[in-house]
Amino acid sequence: MQSREPVTLSRECRAIQIPEGLPTVLPEGSRVLITQQLGGSYTVMTERGALFRIDEKDGDALGRETTATGAAADEADLSLEDRVWRQLKKCYDPEIPVNIVALGLIYSCELDAEASGTRADITMTLTAPGCGMGPVLAADVKNRVEEIEDIQEARVEVVFDPPWSPQMMSEA
Repeated sequence: MQSREPVTLSRECRAIQIPEGLPTVLPEGSRVLITQQLGGSYTVMTERGALFRIDEKDGDALGRETTATGAAADEADLSLEDRVWRQLKKCYDPEIPVNIVALGLIYSCELDAEASGTRADITMTLTAPGCGMGPVLAADVKNRVEEIEDIQEARVEVVFDPPWSPQMMSEA
């Protein structure tokens, strides 16, 4: 969803400043515009023009219903690799309404079956090396992939070689 919907926070809310990646708390009563609601998170803009990412679990502060983000039961027919890629497509760049797979930020995803379960080794990049949201996006990838029942562990490595370019984006 791409909109400019104004809301007033009904309670104090944890947020992450974009693009710095700094955690902060937005006070109850703050007026914000929801600029993006994709992949289970919200991007909001304060009256001063600062951008923040709010996690889905705090959506109630924005007057939104919170829901579980785990893999849906209808995904049981998909291969494990397809379920991992589906979860990756739920991760969105907080400034651009495009998922990180379509942006070309995922360089590889290898599944390694071990005695203790399957590990996903994911190599990704960022649109800019200095982006403070890198650790936030990497944690989002890790958490979403580890929501899959058959994944024991997800390891995410952020690399900058080769450097990302707009030509890496999908046609979609």
